[in-house]
Amino acid sequence: MQPAYIDTYYSRTAATSERHPPAVGRIEADVCIIGGGLAGLTAALKLARSGRRVVLLEAQRVAWGASGRNGGFVAAGYATGLAAIERRVGPDQARELFRLSMEGAEIVRRNIEELGIDDAHPIPGIAKALRYDSRGALELASERQQREFGLQLRHLPRNEVRELFVSSKYHEAILDEGAFHFHPLNYARALAREASRLGAAIHEHSPVVNVDLDGVRKIVRTKGAEITAEHVVFATGGYTGGVLPALKRAFLPIATYVLLTEQAPELVQGAIRTRAAILDDRRAGDYYRLVDGGSRILWGGRITTRTTDPRDIAALLRREMVATYPQLSGLKVEIAWSGLMSYARHLMPQIGQRKPGVWYCTAFGGHGMNTTAIGGAVIAEGIAGESDRYRLFAPFDLAWNGGIFGRAAVQLTYWSYQAADAVKEFRAR
Repeated sequence: MQPAYIDTYYSRTAATSERHPPAVGRIEADVCIIGGGLAGLTAALKLARSGRRVVLLEAQRVAWGASGRNGGFVAAGYATGLAAIERRVGPDQARELFRLSMEGAEIVRRNIEELGIDDAHPIPGIAKALRYDSRGALELASERQQREFGLQLRHLPRNEVRELFVSSKYHEAILDEGAFHFHPLNYARALAREASRLGAAIHEHSPVVNVDLDGVRKIVRTKGAEITAEHVVFATGGYTGGVLPALKRAFLPIATYVLLTEQAPELVQGAIRTRAAILDDRRAGDYYRLVDGGSRILWGGRITTRTTDPRDIAALLRREMVATYPQLSGLKVEIAWSGLMSYARHLMPQIGQRKPGVWYCTAFGGHGMNTTAIGGAVIAEGIAGESDRYRLFAPFDLAWNGGIFGRAAVQLTYWSYQAADAVKEFRAR
């Protein structure tokens, strides 16, 4: 029997049950995509729409990894801030990159509308909340983004924040009324269905065992198939193997955790009085939202370079939830899970062409729902000769992740952020 998705809220509420067969035999294609997450699926759909012969290989199930078990937040931006991007590429290119991140969110929204993906359940609004008083800095930053990019942002002062989020932890917030949250697994599976309908061959349970990328026609092999294609796209994430060593060396697999509470609408809505999703500004802070009509909380948080699960994920996250909302101390956890994201050290996606016909599209950790969409789109445009917008990401290339030293540096950096955040919170009391 073929393995299923891991047990998550999303797999429990998957709207359909179709499977895609493993790849078998000799297959000719224009493009072979390795990785069935949101980046690979977006590229496959766009290429199928343009008439290309597309083969997509997924080692597990469509959106089995981070693409199908994340928080479900869709908003403009990247895992690193605009100021950090400006320091690396200058203000003009930084603005172009930010607009691409906005376009990524619109790609997701448009796909939901045009394909009628009702079971993605999009709900408007994401609030970024602070656990201290920024003394005007948050409002100024949001005004700049409104002015430069036209984002629908609204500053929430402390009294309004605490009316919506009944917690003494929060001091102010920015509500992005143009952002939304949704069911990423149902969305991803709908992309696969549409790409398949248009002629793309989607193959699950087809891990790649080796590749030959030197010729004009590239060869990709699984246990049961050999695919020959002009272009190969590596669109894998935190579960990437060693088939393309340069890719595996270029990012770090980072774990994050999510829980789902029991159904208790009165208790839940007594603490969280908004359908907008919430995240706080701490590095690897909490992110959460109401699901199932407001009767449950889906709560995520923490990051670690440790790729094995801690003994009790549910207890770990529940402590964070109750520390924020003490009135939820009686709320039980129904299920908890983890997932591996891919992070580059520069905290930007890695999108580009390794050599003629060999493309990569990865490292979406921390802000993946919009960036996987634009990443898949610009790679598809590059293959089709429609644009070279993927070159905007060239400064954020496949730089070495630092190996064990990189992992240690990331963990130490995270701990230092935690300490700094704790100091800010203490001063805000």
